[in-house]
Amino acid sequence: MVPYRAMLDIPHEIVEHVSWLIYARRRDRRSRWRRLTCFQQALLVLVHLRTNATLAELGRGFSVSTATAGRYVTETVDLLAEHAPTLRDALRKPPTEGFVILDGTLIATHRVKADESYCSQKHRRHGMNVQVIAAPDGTALWFSRALPGRTADITAARAHGVVQACLSRMVLVLADKGYQGAHGTVRTPYKGRDLPQQYRQFNRDHARLRAPGERAFARLKQWRILRKARCSTSRIGRTVAAVHAIEIAWRSG
Repeated sequence: MVPYRAMLDIPHEIVEHVSWLIYARRRDRRSRWRRLTCFQQALLVLVHLRTNATLAELGRGFSVSTATAGRYVTETVDLLAEHAPTLRDALRKPPTEGFVILDGTLIATHRVKADESYCSQKHRRHGMNVQVIAAPDGTALWFSRALPGRTADITAARAHGVVQACLSRMVLVLADKGYQGAHGTVRTPYKGRDLPQQYRQFNRDHARLRAPGERAFARLKQWRILRKARCSTSRIGRTVAAVHAIEIAWRSG
């Protein structure tokens, strides 16, 4: 095999931030000697999340076994996921604009046709449904845990308690037509072709205000691990939370 150098499009400060979290966890657990330093472990995990490199590739690149690379990834992803904001955190201080954006996406996975519950009829592919609450400028405030891909957006929002949480805090929510019938403080576009002029204008204004919410998922999927996940479906929610925690540190740093 021939070694080569590669660049990762992540600030050095983010690697240091993750490495300090790892260091604190190792110290709390009085962890014994590890093959990789805290910084190297942080870099390994960020390479995995950013490039979707396989565990075997990570092991070869960092001179550890595939099993060790897998343990490092699992340990660090769980650690980062603990620092992701909860739904209560996201709604504690609503945006000054007076509303938030609710949307859903499909995190594609490698599944077989027999896994019917993971097949999204809307996207015609297998995956996991993830919901987001975003600020009016598209900044992600909260990501939900992942549900099977066939779950409808409105069903997922109710399952995560989004509708009730926003209603109890009187937070206005803008959402697409997939959330019609959610009620509470959720506002969706009008359906139909021959709508009155005022309804068509409402839909245009609604779409204009809601459009920046797409940035939350666009930024999330810059992490290639979430373009087509190879991990277990039970790990996707934690992976999304870990990436969100990194993004928050990136923005604040």
